[in-house]
Amino acid sequence: MKSKLSKFIITIIFFLIVAVFALFGIILWNELIKIQAVYVPEDVTTIISETPETIDKDIKAPEILENTFDKIQDPNTTRKKEVEYSKIDINKHFYNQLNEYAKIIYRAFESNKENMKTGTYKVDLGSSLSTLLNQPNGQELLGEYYQSSIEAYTYDNPDVFYLSPNKLYLNIETTTQANRVSYYVYINNGQKENYLIDEFSSKEQIDQALSRIEQIRNEIVKNKKSSTYENIKMVHDYLVDNIQYDTTIAKSNIYNIYGALINHEAVCEGYARSFKYLMDGLGIPCTLVIGKGTNSEGQTENHAWNYVQIEDYWYAIDTTWDDPISMNGWVSETSKYRYFLKGSNNMVKDHIPSGQFTEGGKNFSYPALSTKDYTVSR
Repeated sequence: MKSKLSKFIITIIFFLIVAVFALFGIILWNELIKIQAVYVPEDVTTIISETPETIDKDIKAPEILENTFDKIQDPNTTRKKEVEYSKIDINKHFYNQLNEYAKIIYRAFESNKENMKTGTYKVDLGSSLSTLLNQPNGQELLGEYYQSSIEAYTYDNPDVFYLSPNKLYLNIETTTQANRVSYYVYINNGQKENYLIDEFSSKEQIDQALSRIEQIRNEIVKNKKSSTYENIKMVHDYLVDNIQYDTTIAKSNIYNIYGALINHEAVCEGYARSFKYLMDGLGIPCTLVIGKGTNSEGQTENHAWNYVQIEDYWYAIDTTWDDPISMNGWVSETSKYRYFLKGSNNMVKDHIPSGQFTEGGKNFSYPALSTKDYTVSR
């Protein structure tokens, strides 16, 4: 009797062990099927665009520092030197959309571009903004106009990549003498060590970096073609062939022209700024565009690209998305020109521009795109 009972128990245990192994085998088989079901394209991986932190990460609402003086003891010794920037002639896309007060600040930046490479130079605005500051909400308006001017300046001028807008301070000195109030305004680094990006700490470093970048642009200009189309294609191909898209979103200078043209690594902002910088060198009208891009996986994220002019029409170019991450080091011609000289009918399918670079900032406008893609006349 005991022998039969023992055999029965052993049999039950045997079947339980077999069942456990069978269940484990089924689970393992399902996981293998899942792994085999992952789709890998033959040519390129899914296009990657940036996370929201990658656009305008350095531009913030300005911090205003105030100093108030109740009385001037000796006006002759304390009078500030007046400055004049009205004679500076600027004709750039975002500059032209500023009001007169914001243009004063922009022209001050442009006039002191060389001095600002030190990172500590004080940019004087003198009393040129006094009329504005005498208004009841003058200081608030000045903050808005200052923000608009620094945004316009950095988007019109990709070569000032070394400036860090969030390290710049707008200073207002208010002096009251009898019933008269006067204002003196200047921009400096406040209590910061300097207003340069972390990768640069001196004018010498910046000059060396700019020299290397200018050498590349000079070579491009030296090879200038006979038509605008050929020059645009030359720059497009140069960027696609020489820049590697950075997927880490963590390396130095990936948002600017130094990272793109010298280190050959960048994200969309670095591609777009470099395209504009080289177009400027060739004398071809071009503007930086930011907004939302919807990638091939249906994900909508912050993105940057360009508009460029041929004859009387504007077309869109996205050098980042024309340079997808290659599986084998080769990109097909179809992939390389998917976003080359596109009109609005095609571009708006996955690119939505936004003229508001920062929350609460000025809403800039872009040139109107041609509805149709550019076609080469034969």
